[in-house]
Amino acid sequence: MVYGYHRTSTKDQHLGRGIKEISVYCEKNNLKLEKIYTDQHTGKDFNRPRFTVLRDDVLRPGDTLIITEVDRLGRNKGDVLKQLNILKKKKVRIMILEIPTTLMDLGILEESMARMILETVNNLLIEVYATMAQAEMEKKEKRQKEGIQDMKARGDWDRYGRPPVISIDEFRKEYKKVEKKECTPKELMNQLNMKKPTYYRYRERILEEQNGSGINKEEVKDNEL
Repeated sequence: MVYGYHRTSTKDQHLGRGIKEISVYCEKNNLKLEKIYTDQHTGKDFNRPRFTVLRDDVLRPGDTLIITEVDRLGRNKGDVLKQLNILKKKKVRIMILEIPTTLMDLGILEESMARMILETVNNLLIEVYATMAQAEMEKKEKRQKEGIQDMKARGDWDRYGRPPVISIDEFRKEYKKVEKKECTPKELMNQLNMKKPTYYRYRERILEEQNGSGINKEEVKDNEL
């Protein structure tokens, strides 16, 4: 039997492209596709519900598994090769659309040497593609870390990198207590479970709004004292 598998990292990414590629390939090559299993999960590991079911409960010796690209299977080279080895031991054939040699039927090769050479080529290409997938993942993680460090250095991390403690509208409403001297800034920080830098960043936005409305910022500051 022939099955497909496709993965995306997040639910924001669409599964449709991979599903279509597998379906079209099977249709063009007269392969009866039983089902395509999908996950929307990081490629860093294989703790995926649908892949686990496919690997452990569905695939049988002699079955074929089709994926579009090596990185759709995973982005950790060691884990990808380990999973492929598990499937190989189960005598499941793996076809990867981005690696044409994996689409060739080894059974049509009469010479055992030719089959061995093609299988070796497939293994080497899969390892190369798996290496590239992991390198891309590591490069992306490196860029993300560098971006976060840059934001922290600019003082923008609290504003953009972390979820807001409360909305500016909620803070504006609570901040009126300070303006009316119903509580001190420190008391409001405690009530909102807000750190001092965060409080003053929110406060600055409120003062900017008030200044834009013609309210004297110095007068407002004096009211807090």
